[in-house]
Amino acid sequence: MGAEVAIQGGLQKSKGKSLFAWVQLHGELIAAVISGILIFSAWLLDVKEFATASVIVYLLSFLIGGFAKAKEGIEDTIQHRQLNVEMLMIFAAIGSAIIGYWAEGAVLIFIFALSGALETYTMNKSRKEIASLMEIQPEEAWLVREGEEERVHVSELVPGDLILVKPGERITADGKIVKGSSTIDEAAITGESIPVSKGKQEEVFAGTVNLNGSITVTLTKPIHETLFQKIIDLVQSAQSEKSPSQLFIERFEGRYVKIVLTVVFIMLFLPHFIFGWSWNETFYRAMILLVVASPCALVASIMPATLSAISNGARRGILVKGGNHLEQLSEVRAIAFDKTGTLTTGKPEVTEVAVSEDYSAAEILSTVAAIERHSNHPLAKAIVKYAAQQGHEQRRDLENMEIEDVAGWGIIAKLDDQEWKIGKQEFVHKDQAKQFKDGKAEMWASQGKTVVFVQKDEKVVGMLALKDLVRKETKAAVERLKKLGLYTVMLTGDHQKTARASTAESGVQDYIAGCLPENKVAHIKHLKETYGTVAMVGDGINDAPALATANIGISVGEGTDVALETADLVLMKNDLSRISEAVVLSKRMNRIIKQNIIFSISVIILLILTNFFQVLDLPFGVIGHEGSTILVILNSLRLLK
Repeated sequence: MGAEVAIQGGLQKSKGKSLFAWVQLHGELIAAVISGILIFSAWLLDVKEFATASVIVYLLSFLIGGFAKAKEGIEDTIQHRQLNVEMLMIFAAIGSAIIGYWAEGAVLIFIFALSGALETYTMNKSRKEIASLMEIQPEEAWLVREGEEERVHVSELVPGDLILVKPGERITADGKIVKGSSTIDEAAITGESIPVSKGKQEEVFAGTVNLNGSITVTLTKPIHETLFQKIIDLVQSAQSEKSPSQLFIERFEGRYVKIVLTVVFIMLFLPHFIFGWSWNETFYRAMILLVVASPCALVASIMPATLSAISNGARRGILVKGGNHLEQLSEVRAIAFDKTGTLTTGKPEVTEVAVSEDYSAAEILSTVAAIERHSNHPLAKAIVKYAAQQGHEQRRDLENMEIEDVAGWGIIAKLDDQEWKIGKQEFVHKDQAKQFKDGKAEMWASQGKTVVFVQKDEKVVGMLALKDLVRKETKAAVERLKKLGLYTVMLTGDHQKTARASTAESGVQDYIAGCLPENKVAHIKHLKETYGTVAMVGDGINDAPALATANIGISVGEGTDVALETADLVLMKNDLSRISEAVVLSKRMNRIIKQNIIFSISVIILLILTNFFQVLDLPFGVIGHEGSTILVILNSLRLLK
């Protein structure tokens, strides 16, 4: 019985917390709704000729609906020593009440509160991705100590700890698999919906889901430095950073408010003496001017749109480090690509094999693969991998061979009194290499392939062609960028032939070969002089100088921390098609911002003119002004889709 009471008490407490959190989140909207109900009640009392009660209820609607915005306006004015839009609304509402327009003043407060609630909703909506990410961060993990499993809080974990991740559980921190293999859902990190298979010594990231096998992971980073946490910090930072347009509007707002108050003060007296308006009409028109000239819609034109666009991008694995970068992206006229790891996979693969008629491909490949196992060179790893894929496993005992790695040239192996050389053309018998298989090596080289020769004693017996293959999606992604009017160029350290072949395969318009990191910087500067705004796309660390030099640095690092730290825009997977999506999103955002600004300024001018010609009444001024603010925010919300 006591347990049941405790459980019920716990549930009630949980519900109470949940309700309190909901009220906190929607406080502005609740206040606006209550204010609206009070306005309707006050209007009914006024109709029934309960004048005093009506005024009291109107006053309550003023206090409840306007409290949040009044507090915000007063605090901001004190902090920055500068009047703002909120203060204009307070003055307008008080002015309306002074001349007996209680209903109009209350409606002004109500719609102002409603537009404020809508703007808060936009910001909360834009931060939804952060909230959802933080919710999936595991709080506990299975810590393995001396073969025993213990459930601990993540704050207790340190690099080097071993954790057990069971099927269906989220991985707690970044690390490497030391035991087991599984399929991992990395959608929270890369945005890629297709799970990836991972085994021993492969990296796994916090927040990703272990789908089937049980794995043991050794942690490589503290909890607060995981890639998952860096993504959260990055998006939060981006949402707080203001674009140049937003900063301009905020600077403009302070001066504009002073101008409006000055003009309103003049209008309190001047029309009475110049146009013969009554004092009541003069004051009434001044109050309408105070309402309609307030730049609420103008101020709300940019920030909701920027936040919505950043959110939209984050949801699709496009992380932007601030509204200023997203705003500038639409101005890019040229885009430079690093080749290796960006346009290509970054991993060479064997594409062709040719052997002497005296030997079989299986015999040569099995021996070469056995020798290359002793090298860490990327080409050696590619050859070993290819041999395994072809089923040409080691067929003889090669444990007693002597290996000499000749840096920059190749590898020498002595086996059964025979000498094997594997490497460049100049490393083996050069004349034989040139003539081998009727000079096929020259043709492979012209296709951008790297040729590795195999020599047994004094005779060339085989050769392999390897190539860093262009990614499957590269050509389509580059075509989209060209359709958007962008000039595309590849910057690579490769020689002319390889660069020319990669350019043809990728669809990039031009290339510059033989580029060292410092050369890339010089070329980026030249592109900026020619095209103005330039973007650079690279895979992080060796491209960092060029990424920093470009107007917009774009990193395609499949979720690596280097990618997060070096660029202005990060693609969480190596999908170049996201670049054109980001450019389109930037253009759409800027277009919506322009729509908002033109619309809000037009409404203000129209309302001011109609008020000056005594056509506009206060209720319509309130509806026109605050309605335009709501429409501007709703227009910005379209960027969430």
